[in-house]
Amino acid sequence: MKLLTLIRHAKSSWKNDELADFDRPLNNRGQQDLIGLTERAVHHLPVPDCLLFSPALRTNLTREPLVKAWQLTAQQSLAAPKAYEASADSLLELLQQTQDQINHLVLVGHNPGLSDLTSLLTHQMIDSFPTSAFAHLELNINHWSELQPGCGKLRKFDYPKLHAGPK
Repeated sequence: MKLLTLIRHAKSSWKNDELADFDRPLNNRGQQDLIGLTERAVHHLPVPDCLLFSPALRTNLTREPLVKAWQLTAQQSLAAPKAYEASADSLLELLQQTQDQINHLVLVGHNPGLSDLTSLLTHQMIDSFPTSAFAHLELNINHWSELQPGCGKLRKFDYPKLHAGPK
C-alpha cells in the first residue's frame, strides 16, 4: 500500500496583469489559508517521504511552510516541472515514475489536474478542489508503476471553508 496526498496551492493574486501566470504570488487570503493548511496537514497526515511541487511561484510558496513543518530535507522536496498546468494523465505518468522506497508522496500542484487525478484514482467525482485543499489517498499498490485509475480510496479531503467560523 502507498499513500498519496494532493495539495492545491494557496490562493494566488491576479493584481498585476503584467505577471506571467507562472510568476503569480499568493494573495492575502492565500497567505492566511496557508497557515491553516499547514496546521491541518501536519496534524492529520503522516510525514511524507517525498514532496513534489510544480515550480510555479504560488506552488513553491505553498510548499515552503509544509517542508519546514514536516522537517523535510532538500532531497525530499523536489521541483517537478511537468506538474505545472498538467492534466490528470500527465500527473499519473509523473507519479508512476516515483521510486518504490517512497511510501507517502505529496504533490503540490494546480487545478484542474488535481481534481481530475483524484477523481480518476478514486472513481469518485471531485467537483471542486479549492485552493489550500488537500486530498489524502490510500493506494492499493505496492509499486508506483502500478498506479492506475480506480486504485485509490479517498481517506481525507480538507479545505479552508470546512473550518470557517460562522458569518
